[in-house]
Amino acid sequence: MAGEPSLSVVIPAHNEADSIATLLAEVIRVVVPLAGEIVVVDDGSTDATAAMVEHVGSALAAVRLVRHGRNAGQSAAILSGVRAARAAWIVTMDGDGQNDPADIPALLAARDRAGAGAPLMVCGWRKARRDTWSKRIASRIANRVRARLLGDATPDTGCSLKLFPRALYLDLPHFDHNHRFLPALALRQGGRVMSVEVNHRPRQRGVSHYNNWGRLRVGIVDLLGVMWLKRRMRRPG
Repeated sequence: MAGEPSLSVVIPAHNEADSIATLLAEVIRVVVPLAGEIVVVDDGSTDATAAMVEHVGSALAAVRLVRHGRNAGQSAAILSGVRAARAAWIVTMDGDGQNDPADIPALLAARDRAGAGAPLMVCGWRKARRDTWSKRIASRIANRVRARLLGDATPDTGCSLKLFPRALYLDLPHFDHNHRFLPALALRQGGRVMSVEVNHRPRQRGVSHYNNWGRLRVGIVDLLGVMWLKRRMRRPG
């Protein structure tokens, strides 16, 4: 691929061998015509996820693999992928196939409509969730509580499909589970945030790596931490 890519799609993946090849085929159809690249971060998988990505990458230089020796979590995988990315603009998405790569042009169009100004993060909004009823209810409550306490102006911060400048992301505070608070952290950094309605698909293969209780347990502590970070931020001018 000649020159720097126009866009880097970062996909964290843990034990997604059953879905990653199909997802990559979809992303390739969208991203390669845009002169973009795809960075898959294998987060300590114990299945054939890495081998599947390497097979695709051997035939297409736009697909690259970053590997973690052990499972470090989604936030760490995103950070590794963004650090390895070569484009100035990043799209993040899940490796389970529930995010629709066909929505990437909509994120780019929203960025272009927004025009110049402070760094912009465009967030996907899964208005029609394709999850279990318990996960939908838990996410709805969590989004309302988080939005009220953090004022992040985002109806669905848990949607992994996001577009943002690489430089903005690398300036944010990094900690485990910080991917759940990226809009609030971007606003803290002086950036702008907007949301775009996107498709959400049911998981076809594999199993979810999260449960409602686990997310609630760590989410409360992290929410308090982000509230503290917001209060302690002082920007000149």
